[in-house]
Amino acid sequence: MSTSTSVCKTFVLRTSLFSIENQLIRTNTRPISLPRSSLFFPNSYSILPLVSPFSPYQQGLWFDCKRGSIRSYGCALRAVSNETTDHNVLEPGTEDINKDRVEELLKSKEDDIARLMKMERKSDIGSEGRWFPYLDVFRAGKSFLTSEEILEAVDTLILDVRKERIRKVVENRSYSVCLVVEGLTDFGNVSATFRSADALGFQSVHVISCDSTKRYRDNRHVSMGAEKWLDIEVWNSPQECFRVLRSRGYRIATTHVGIDAVSVYDMDWSCPTAIVVGNESRGISDEALQLSDLHCSIPMKGMVDSFNVSVAAGIIMHQAVCDRTSRLGCHGDLTMKESQILRAEFSLRHSSSAIGIAHEYAKRKADWSIPKL
Repeated sequence: MSTSTSVCKTFVLRTSLFSIENQLIRTNTRPISLPRSSLFFPNSYSILPLVSPFSPYQQGLWFDCKRGSIRSYGCALRAVSNETTDHNVLEPGTEDINKDRVEELLKSKEDDIARLMKMERKSDIGSEGRWFPYLDVFRAGKSFLTSEEILEAVDTLILDVRKERIRKVVENRSYSVCLVVEGLTDFGNVSATFRSADALGFQSVHVISCDSTKRYRDNRHVSMGAEKWLDIEVWNSPQECFRVLRSRGYRIATTHVGIDAVSVYDMDWSCPTAIVVGNESRGISDEALQLSDLHCSIPMKGMVDSFNVSVAAGIIMHQAVCDRTSRLGCHGDLTMKESQILRAEFSLRHSSSAIGIAHEYAKRKADWSIPKL
């Protein structure tokens, strides 16, 4: 008799909890809160204390109760995975925000080079050897700091886990292969190629505007949001872009389907190469095709004859990384000094306060050098 009563009570309790959840969904109630400590149980995945939705709100992480019936578990907004080291936690709709930022920057008429690229850059004229864009100099007012001094200045600003992430990223970075996107009209595609470049270890990305409005004309160097870690340069024409790239030692490889096209799987990617992908509908412009050193293509095995431009760019960059790894042992090829400079550049891009801290460090350095009477 007692067993039957217990089962009955359990059924009633579960039914009541189910009714409460449905009522919360129907009445559009405010989110409930679970204490932060209740989210992590290393040795148990089934024990999670229930907090009454009618109890006073507790400080912790918010859960959205307005989930659809197809989702059996709530989603903790702003919760960061233990494997995540990025302090900028992505919210729903972040991809659209990043796309809007890319569009805003590429259409901007401001000169963002001083704000977005921190270390002093080399001149394109007379560049010799493998290309690396930065000098070991940061201008702080009337003073100058080296990369070593920058890293010392911002050391306490950046968490150790973040510094280790930056170190590993820089270790796998390379300027030996760069991406060029020509005349893309969909900024979602531009943003997607930027993300692929960053994820695969490419540091240099170029954007060519080929329309008559020259909408990118006054903004040569941009980098922001998810793309803030890249060196992104914007050009008015293929001729202008290719001339500078050749002065830096790159060969120009345009993606094009033709009898003279070389398979991307047969290319030697250990040679400094600029990969050029074209417009979503028209492809590479005639000017770019004529000015390039070679044409390359991805062999197609299906009924369609082309990939989406961002997909094609990702495939080619991935093949370049694989080929370089098989030939050289790794994709990243920066020297110790170059790695230190790029780490300093990343540290300055890490947060807006890093620049102020570096300037304050430079002021203290200047005060130290003044002899006291």
